[in-house]
Amino acid sequence: MNNETQLRLKGIEERQLHMLRYLDLASKEARVKELETLMEEGDFWSHSEQAQAVINECNQLRAWTMPYQDLKRRFEDVKALLPEAFELNEQALIDELLEQLDQIEKQLSDLEVRRMLSGEMDGKDCYLTINSGAGGTEACDWAHMLSRMYQRWASKRGWKVEIIDFVEGEVVGLKSITLRFQGGYAYGYAKAEKGVHRLVRISPFDSNAKRHTSFASVDVSPEITDDIQIEIRPEDLRIDTYRSSGAGGQHVNKTDSAVRLTHLPTGIVVSCQTQRSQVQNKEACFQMLRSKLYELEVTEREKALNSLKGEKMENAWGSQIRNYVFQPYTLVKDTRTKVESGNIQAVMDGEIDEFVNAYLKEFG
Repeated sequence: MNNETQLRLKGIEERQLHMLRYLDLASKEARVKELETLMEEGDFWSHSEQAQAVINECNQLRAWTMPYQDLKRRFEDVKALLPEAFELNEQALIDELLEQLDQIEKQLSDLEVRRMLSGEMDGKDCYLTINSGAGGTEACDWAHMLSRMYQRWASKRGWKVEIIDFVEGEVVGLKSITLRFQGGYAYGYAKAEKGVHRLVRISPFDSNAKRHTSFASVDVSPEITDDIQIEIRPEDLRIDTYRSSGAGGQHVNKTDSAVRLTHLPTGIVVSCQTQRSQVQNKEACFQMLRSKLYELEVTEREKALNSLKGEKMENAWGSQIRNYVFQPYTLVKDTRTKVESGNIQAVMDGEIDEFVNAYLKEFG
């Protein structure tokens, strides 16, 4: 086995040991065993709320311990097989094992990034809302492109994606869309995308083939579960119903099933039109409103407006967090971390972890 591979194995081993210490994984594993013992007791479900709290705690701890144990097991297998593969000069096996090392190093990096996700809301599911900005029809198309990008990104991460609400553009695309992401640390990762995203390309809607600049803003809010109580007074609400937009059959065309809630004291507006009934849409709106009010409450309590809610920025020139340039060259560049990629098609297909991880390492 060559020196380069030996040094690489040693480096991965040292990173694992360092991770074991700074993530306190030994204590986490011990706590998991305690909770598993509790769950095996005969009267575990006699107090359902307490039982659910135990299950939630156990799942949160397993989200750390299980990936580490899987990584450790796979590394030990590769470490044991590599010397023999080199000795027998089995190049195909060597290539396969080195590829597994690449995957192990990526998993290590992912766990190291997750260390940054220690905020009160980072482990929660979330809502991601995209609003088209300056640029008219081009901006609506850009909002649609971002929606596709984020849905693909979330799917690659194994999250469940649900469209909660959308407003179509007058010609093409979307004026706005709200997505719900359900999965491990959804809010913790997605919060890196808050801000204005700028597109530069030759517009397919311009017969003169001129370059256009368009903007869309992205906002992210954590989903609040029932264990957190947020008071919403009826007199503080305005409730509007309207017909769902877009294709959807006779039900959409004939009933005012979509719901919009306006919280008068804060001016927060949420809407939902994708559930089967007005009652379900209304409940989804209340869930989103509770989430936004809770985020606002935490922001004020911790005096950390910039880290939790993001700075309020105009959805136009000069306020973007990331630039996407299609012509005359291809480049995606984050203005906060300076991370960039020339493979714009991969980015638009959901390969944005490089940007998200860089943000979390610097600002998380």
